[in-house]
Amino acid sequence: MRYEERAKLTAARALVPVAVLAASPVLLLAGAPIRRRYLRYVHRDGAPRILDKERGRISVHWFVVTSPLLRRLCLPTESLARVVSRRG
Repeated sequence: MRYEERAKLTAARALVPVAVLAASPVLLLAGAPIRRRYLRYVHRDGAPRILDKERGRISVHWFVVTSPLLRRLCLPTESLARVVSRRG
């Protein structure tokens, strides 16, 4: 979507936290692997950029990647994965 499309940007900004909250039980149980896979998908080779300033475009993925709510919900499984990997 384009930067000028304020209604779409506002809708995306409002609906991403709602979607993250709807998926919160899954994220609390398996958030780290899901988040890692999603980030690999978004930043894969040949993928369109999530923020393209030259063309004035922004992707909905940008709101998901920068969501502090998503980061917080994935934190318990990320810390558990770190503890398990240290014990090895």
